[in-house]
Amino acid sequence: MEIKKRVGLLVREQRRQRGWSQEELADRADLHRTFISSIERGIKNATINSVHTLATAMGLTVSELLEGLQKTDHAEIERVHSRDR
Repeated sequence: MEIKKRVGLLVREQRRQRGWSQEELADRADLHRTFISSIERGIKNATINSVHTLATAMGLTVSELLEGLQKTDHAEIERVHSRDR
């Protein structure tokens, strides 16, 4: 799986854990909702600045947000992805 898709899944998982919509996260991060959607779907690459902004909006450090990024357990990644279907 591409890294931008894995980053998107991590962002989505953290957002959902907070019970936030994409719009709420976008408001808190001062980003556009469609940008959040594009990141979560792995369509757009998130810059390090965007990752920092998103992490801060969720009360996380960048390393906390990206925890598990290198995880090779594809079952976990698929579990998160399957919740969207």
